Amino acid sequence: MAVPKSKITRSKRGMRRAHDALVAGNPNECPNCGELKRPHHVCGACGHYADREVVASADLVDLDEDAA
Repeated sequence: MAVPKSKITRSKRGMRRAHDALVAGNPNECPNCGELKRPHHVCGACGHYADREVVASADLVDLDEDAA
């Protein structure tokens, strides 16, 4: 069984964890609506990706209340 021979100091523990910090995102501006979106992802505001509509927004879709 692996048992540490001596206590790991706070300094050594901190040095090991130096690369574990979270990095901030890199949002890009949507070319269609101008909202910030994640790179290589569909825009959550307008549903466009690479200058074409991929996801139709709810106000454009005709929802039938009886069908549900």
